[in-house]
Amino acid sequence: MAKIAVENSLTNVKQALENNGYQVVSMDESSIGSCDCCVISGQDKNMLGIAETATQAAVINAQGLSVDEVLQQVNRCVQ
Repeated sequence: MAKIAVENSLTNVKQALENNGYQVVSMDESSIGSCDCCVISGQDKNMLGIAETATQAAVINAQGLSVDEVLQQVNRCVQ
């Protein structure tokens, strides 16, 4: 079972992923290192242009996407 880290604000995405058999975890430093994919809301912007990578997993930006579109991207990511 693929482990997907999802931002807390994306409750509808969490529910859809769980309904499709994914193990969903909250996005925090202890969980993202071992997840297969991360889903972010896209609301937080990096204003300073500094980015530190905490995971090698693919990151899906859910901003502007429907729940079905996010699910499709997760499916492609974990294949």
